[in-house]
Amino acid sequence: MSPKVSREHKQQRRAKLIGAAAEVFMEHGYENTTMKHVMEKAGVSRGGLYQYFDNKEDLFHAVIESQQEKIIDHSLENLLKQQDTYWDALLMTFLGEGKQPDDNMDPLSPSKLEYFITGRNEKDRREYAKRRYQHAIEVTFRLLEEGEKSGEFSPRFDKQVIAKSILSYIDGLALGHAVLDHSTIELKEQTALLVDFLRWALGLEEQ
Repeated sequence: MSPKVSREHKQQRRAKLIGAAAEVFMEHGYENTTMKHVMEKAGVSRGGLYQYFDNKEDLFHAVIESQQEKIIDHSLENLLKQQDTYWDALLMTFLGEGKQPDDNMDPLSPSKLEYFITGRNEKDRREYAKRRYQHAIEVTFRLLEEGEKSGEFSPRFDKQVIAKSILSYIDGLALGHAVLDHSTIELKEQTALLVDFLRWALGLEEQ
């Protein structure tokens, strides 16, 4: 009779596989990554990997969601607990914990773009992309809404438009970074411009 594996141990195993997969996707991109690459990186057997993930797409979703949880943990409430102001919380959603513009882009961005662009004609991928986009818009909009209610923000534009503009801007930078380099697109400078625009758009420069 095989010994029972605790839930905590399974979670640790799963996290290890996700970490290994993230490194592989960063190195090879989405299309060129295989489950064998991940097995070799994680040092597990085929059965050890497929016990947790059905296929490469399932594994990639887990990598994306694990990464996102480190930033906003899927709820506005948890995000606000980590920050002193709504402005800090907003910056964290697209700049990470440092909350400062720099020349670093999410190293998984090229794989994400590859996944969604090459799969744009596949219904499941379109639906997954739509759900992620709507969630990001919802969290950002609610953050802007609560910031306005608190008196911290005084939006000059519709809050939905501001939320969508942030995502469009960041996606554009990610695309440029994936095919060029940070010095060509001036990633830090463009991100600083976005931050300055948001200060103005939210009425923060008047406070």
